[in-house]
Amino acid sequence: MTEPTPDLSIVETRVYRGANVWSYDRSIHLVVDLGVLEEFPTNTLPGFTEELLRLLPGLREHSCSRGRRGGFVERLTEGTWLGHVTEHVALALQQIVGHDIRRGKTRQVKGQPGHYNIVFGYVDEQVGLAAARLAVRVVNDLVRHDPEFDFDAELESFILRAERTAFGPSTQAILDEAVSRDIPWIRLNQYSLVQLGQGVHAKRIRATMTSETSAIAVDVASDKDLTTKLLGAAGLPVPKQESVRSVDQAVRAAGRIGYPVVVKPLDGNHGRGVCLDLQDEDEVRASFAVAQDQSRRGWVIVESFVTGKDYRCLIIDGRLAAVAERVPASVTGDGTSTVEALVDLANADPRRGVGHEKVLTRIKVDDAAVELVREQGFEMSDVPPEGVMVKLALTGNMSTGGISIDRTFEAHPENVEIAEEAARMVGLDIAGIDFICPDITQPVRETGGAICEVNAAPGFRMHTHPTIGEPQFIAKPVVDMLFPPGAPSRIPIVAITGTNGKTTTSRMVSHIFKGMGRKVGMTSTDGVVIDERLVIKADASGPRSARMVLQNPRVDFAVFEVARGGILREGLGYERNDVAVVLNVQPDHLGLRGIDTVEQLADVKAVLVEAVPRDGHAVLNADDPLVREMRRRCSGQVVWFSMALPDDGGPGSEVRDMIDAHCRRGGKALVLEPTDRGEMIVVRHGRRDMQLAWTHLLPATFGGRARMNVQNALAAAAAAFAAGAPLHDIRQGLRTFSTNYYLSPGRLNEVEVNGVNVIVDYCHNAPGMRMLGDFVDRVGESLDSGSELGKPSRIGVIATAGDRRDEDMRELGEVAAQHFDVVVVREDANLRRREPGETAELVADGVRAAMESGAARCKQLEIVLDEIGAVHHAMSRANRGDLLVVCVDKHPAVMAELENWSQQAQAGATDNPDAPAADPDYVPPA
Repeated sequence: MTEPTPDLSIVETRVYRGANVWSYDRSIHLVVDLGVLEEFPTNTLPGFTEELLRLLPGLREHSCSRGRRGGFVERLTEGTWLGHVTEHVALALQQIVGHDIRRGKTRQVKGQPGHYNIVFGYVDEQVGLAAARLAVRVVNDLVRHDPEFDFDAELESFILRAERTAFGPSTQAILDEAVSRDIPWIRLNQYSLVQLGQGVHAKRIRATMTSETSAIAVDVASDKDLTTKLLGAAGLPVPKQESVRSVDQAVRAAGRIGYPVVVKPLDGNHGRGVCLDLQDEDEVRASFAVAQDQSRRGWVIVESFVTGKDYRCLIIDGRLAAVAERVPASVTGDGTSTVEALVDLANADPRRGVGHEKVLTRIKVDDAAVELVREQGFEMSDVPPEGVMVKLALTGNMSTGGISIDRTFEAHPENVEIAEEAARMVGLDIAGIDFICPDITQPVRETGGAICEVNAAPGFRMHTHPTIGEPQFIAKPVVDMLFPPGAPSRIPIVAITGTNGKTTTSRMVSHIFKGMGRKVGMTSTDGVVIDERLVIKADASGPRSARMVLQNPRVDFAVFEVARGGILREGLGYERNDVAVVLNVQPDHLGLRGIDTVEQLADVKAVLVEAVPRDGHAVLNADDPLVREMRRRCSGQVVWFSMALPDDGGPGSEVRDMIDAHCRRGGKALVLEPTDRGEMIVVRHGRRDMQLAWTHLLPATFGGRARMNVQNALAAAAAAFAAGAPLHDIRQGLRTFSTNYYLSPGRLNEVEVNGVNVIVDYCHNAPGMRMLGDFVDRVGESLDSGSELGKPSRIGVIATAGDRRDEDMRELGEVAAQHFDVVVVREDANLRRREPGETAELVADGVRAAMESGAARCKQLEIVLDEIGAVHHAMSRANRGDLLVVCVDKHPAVMAELENWSQQAQAGATDNPDAPAADPDYVPPA
């Protein structure tokens, strides 16, 4: 190609909602294809850089990799690829709408020329995605202009989208203060409902209404008649007032109260429908309809008109936080401009926007404004004299275009006391008290002022961004009220990853802390468990499940099983974990989502270690070289665990030497120490050695034969120790945790069916099969020694998921053939885009290859695709004393089937291979 064409396109989009393989924080990840533009860096595109900087002048501030202002412009001039340009354009677009995001990187996709990974941060997910799409269109348009692409119109549409999803100024102020205190937050809906804190410490806010706000107090504040009566009964200055439902009642009430009067809705807000300084019956009649239209229940208030300035006193947690004088929307004549021109000039102020998008709201000229101007002796086309103020609204609300003047430190102490007492009488934790008085610096009881309204959920904008005066940091007392100094906002998080053993280790850690009285929220491949209750039955090892636990108000301790798929798909889903546990890294799930090597898989799992804070811990398997390397990515302390024995003369000696050196420097580790009575788990902290438990006395280890659970116990104990659990609680937890179906469903569950020893496990890959095979060999030896009728057979029912590589499936079969006399190959219900029988045949190929080599134990291979059918087949050929290992997919159905078989055996129907199918949701009774 000799001419560039606009070929840039987005191939794939991912949104990371927590730490991920690309960044420590949430990010958007694009995979883009440059097409022919791969051959055209920016220095080969005439006019590209100049036009880009004209459209987005903010790009001149980007430092890029140069680390200085203008660094990105230098890169553009020298020549950089358009994927990199797209990254910076997406950042610049977000900066235009006030999202101060500067994190980004662009890397070429290995082995795919023209494809690039673009990663950049975001504040709001939808805004970030819209910025990505618009950035691609902008770059393509600069390569070759599209007549249908109008950048200004597209930018305006993008800004409006950002405004629709952005938090209001009040919510944003509270969130900024929370973030400054390291308080986590979660947006619960597309509006302003936000959770601050985690689990049992969580508080919720919606704008300036909090989870501490009384619903009754809100109802009282919404009823202006009731509010006035309560305040009057407390001796606070309030205007005379009556509630009416008809215009005639309003006229009679105005006559009793005495003119001038105010007519306003009983339960309105933001100053809507408020009509002031009504001098006669006709004005009351005209205003009644305006007020009633804004009243939700049809009631209208008629009250005496109190003259003076409009002040808003903000009360937070019973104390005055700020005072603002509210000036109604108005313009001041200059002697040459019309009223209409003066309004346009005022609205041109960049601080003014639509609604609450900016610190000021645009002045709206409606019929009421025109009539008010006319009452002052002007038309909109008239030129008011210089210095003459023309009002366009009677109320001083910011939402109607008014301005604010900070008066916080000028309010008289008696007025402060009155405002605080009014908030207490209504019962609001955050209240806006509206004073009308000549001067807030003088006592209102002497000057004739009064409280005209008490507002629930008052806006903060007039205080945080006053038009005149110093801004008040009123979010601080709000956060102080929700989280007093020293109060926790986070719950401890233990995150566990690895190729094998994640679920069992997670259950062990959860069991330890459950025994300590903690309300544990746990996620695993079986579902979400809250305080021992399975609340969601699904594969819940991803970030969404983690967020569900953090939102639960009962949880005070979280244990997350974290799988590689969730990290690659969405990141961690939370900011950081106090304890990260990495059990092992083995070749599994390779060839998916760009992970082709075990080293790349280790990088994915290391995300947990990178998410450990300085005061946190990473619990790492010292026996795994890839896991050992993760210590360099940990900001906190490293706690080692190891199965290596001292002085074994092999690699284990090097591992123990490393651990010894680590502990001499004050580090922590859990190791095995051989003794005459068996292996002892020892906790090492600095130069102290503390005995924890004998491995053969832990029920989950099957007398020490289940070496994978010995390792899992070490990891769980290390995690609990790092999380602050006392040793006696860790010991008690390990001693009471077993692999029965109720504590650890689908993980080394042992049952006896008609004299056959059956082990049910979730093993599904070759590394796991090696560990399971070691356990089978150890158990088989004990069965052989106890048998009087001959050598018992070992039967294995095996399978794997269809998304593994072909060679991984064959390897599983080869490993299984080393440990079983009979191998029955089945398939999962979800074939994962494989044809029926394809996965089973690949596994069977591995078994056959091992049998043909002559080194395999297996003498017989059979294929039964259906899981329950495979269990039937294996049970029908098993004899008393045999060992049957079933690697399950749907463990409830398999356990129910085994129980059915056992019950039939007791009923004398042991030779019936056609037992009824089990209910897949059945759980055996306790």
